[in-house]
Amino acid sequence: MGNTAATVDLNCDMGESFGVYTIGSDEAIFPYVTSANIACGFHAGDAAVMKKTVRLALKYGVAIGAHPGLPDLQGFGRRTMAISAEEAYDMMVYQIGALYAFAKSEGGSLNHVKPHGALYNMAAENAGLAEAIAEAVYKVDPLLILYGLSGSELINAGSKIGLKVANEVFADRSYQDNGKLTSRNLANALITDEDLAVARSLRMVREGLVTTVNGSEIAKQADTICLHGDGKHAVEFAARLHTVFKEANIGLKALSHHMPQ
Repeated sequence: MGNTAATVDLNCDMGESFGVYTIGSDEAIFPYVTSANIACGFHAGDAAVMKKTVRLALKYGVAIGAHPGLPDLQGFGRRTMAISAEEAYDMMVYQIGALYAFAKSEGGSLNHVKPHGALYNMAAENAGLAEAIAEAVYKVDPLLILYGLSGSELINAGSKIGLKVANEVFADRSYQDNGKLTSRNLANALITDEDLAVARSLRMVREGLVTTVNGSEIAKQADTICLHGDGKHAVEFAARLHTVFKEANIGLKALSHHMPQ
């Protein structure tokens, strides 16, 4: 089924750089999104960048989320690692805690948690890992919203433990028939045709459907849409998606823990 509320959250991964170096197009994208997932230091980001990005989120009125990943700076957190459920729990609490503190110290608050990269994909299909991640989020703060791949094990685990969950879809990624994202190792993982990406995003919100790489139609609940901020035309795409949704009378609004399940 589609998103009947006629509103959707537009989120973007932010703060994925280091120290004195520029945080790229992050600030240029902020006016067009409603939620920011801020890197917590394991796959990217550091203390200085976390602080700067939190301040930007507060400046633009964008909801602040933690974006914890695997401890793999060289692989940008996109390489699968063999970790136990306990290790997943520990690294989640550690990273959420860091971003939580920056948000609080700057006069804001943490709204949600979205695992990054390989950790996100692993938790989408590994129930034990998903449960450990959901437990970590819940024990840090049961009011935090857990973002996960729409219809995945992470969404199931979050709902089971009592968290508010956000079914996430991707504006610029292709899907397999089983509902999983196409691996980034494959040539068709990213949708580079901007018109197609916009049309798919609208359809997922309105109808709750998406066409897979094999031409099948599968259901995808879209509570929140991710757009990637590191693409060549990320700012332009964010602006266009923002405009198209407005023109389609679909409101853009950050999710809150008061939202219905």
